[in-house]
Amino acid sequence: MSDLDLHRLHFGFTIAYHYLFPQLTMGLALLIFVLKTMAVRGDGVANRCVRFWLKIFGITFVMGVVTGIPMEFQFGTNWSRFAAASGGVIGQTLAMEGVFAFFLESTFLYLLLFAEKKIGQRGHWIASLALLVGTWLSGYFIICTNAWMQHPVAYEIGADGAFELTSFWGLLTNRWAVVEYLHTMMGSVVTGCFAMASIGAYYLLRGEHLEVARRFTLVAVVIGLVGSVLVAFPTGDMQAKLVYEHHPVAFAAMEGHFRTDESAALVIIGQPNMATLQLDNAIELPGLLSFLTHSRWDAEITGLADFDPDLWPTNVPAVYYAYHIMAGLGTIFILIMAGVCVYVWRGVLEARRWLLWILMLSLPFPFIANTAGWMTTEMGRQPWVVYGIMRTADAHSDHVSSGNTLFTLLGFAGLYALLSVLYLFLAARIVAEGPPDAAAETP
Repeated sequence: MSDLDLHRLHFGFTIAYHYLFPQLTMGLALLIFVLKTMAVRGDGVANRCVRFWLKIFGITFVMGVVTGIPMEFQFGTNWSRFAAASGGVIGQTLAMEGVFAFFLESTFLYLLLFAEKKIGQRGHWIASLALLVGTWLSGYFIICTNAWMQHPVAYEIGADGAFELTSFWGLLTNRWAVVEYLHTMMGSVVTGCFAMASIGAYYLLRGEHLEVARRFTLVAVVIGLVGSVLVAFPTGDMQAKLVYEHHPVAFAAMEGHFRTDESAALVIIGQPNMATLQLDNAIELPGLLSFLTHSRWDAEITGLADFDPDLWPTNVPAVYYAYHIMAGLGTIFILIMAGVCVYVWRGVLEARRWLLWILMLSLPFPFIANTAGWMTTEMGRQPWVVYGIMRTADAHSDHVSSGNTLFTLLGFAGLYALLSVLYLFLAARIVAEGPPDAAAETP
């Protein structure tokens, strides 16, 4: 592998692993706030749910911090030319994420975990709101950073060739950032809801902690259904249209659309054949891609073959498969949550053990879907690190050898494997202990 390939693999591995944890904490932050709101209105069972899930949130937050710090150092070690050129822009949002959002999260998480008796129930509720705001604000600053790389705005190129920020407000209100943020946060909500509902289904199947499990499962599946719908429409639709408008090459790769066509079909499944530039064994819905993109059945969609191959994503099949995994799982999530909500409304969910098994075993799939979504975004942007103005080949550190990169990649992989074992052990212990008993309902 070339130096560039190893640098990309290194950063891709660390960021994909890191994002497993923030997507869960951002989703759980909303659910914890909802449960705490129920608690301050007199629902003692909801308060027991809050205490239980704060433990999961706490260890997940720590893992996010531990895996996130090395990732930021990689800007300087593996991507020094990118950092030198764009630091004047992305340094603004990265600093705000660290100084404001991170400290806000840490401070109020401490109060939630250890100071409930001292600050009282209303103070505890305010802390849960602050945790939600801090967690979601942190996500927005990071999304602004990524959105600038996808759709650079509010900058100029200085005499030294570096990018200089011309409007901080313009950076924060980047249209791409707003749409990407809404879609990403809905994805996080889906992850949090499936995690909570999965643990609830586990308890219901075992007949343990029934009162608490029923409460947080109900909250998770109702919010999960709303989130699963919103992640597809309108946020997913808005994101896809934005990609079509500004990254038409990536859009063609995502959709497996190789030939320019009017009344373009939407591909449900198929295997991209890069030798013939067509999809093998394709199952398609005629005209639907044109309609979804332009609200017209006969609209023309430019195919990948009509773009300069030098502008194609470096791995077209990977972009195509990642996108379809994300979209396919998103559809399944809607069906699962809708089915569970029907049986919850009818009051017979616990009698449908087959559905509880599906809910319990669905735990890993939102993580897979979110990871596939980010793979689509990042690999689809290639060969650009900053779209249209800086190529990835010109961004990596040219004084770090492939041997050094591979050595640190293997070291990270080993360390993260140990961290995974530790995290799963701690999470399993928390689940095994279960929520606090009824005697602990009031502080």
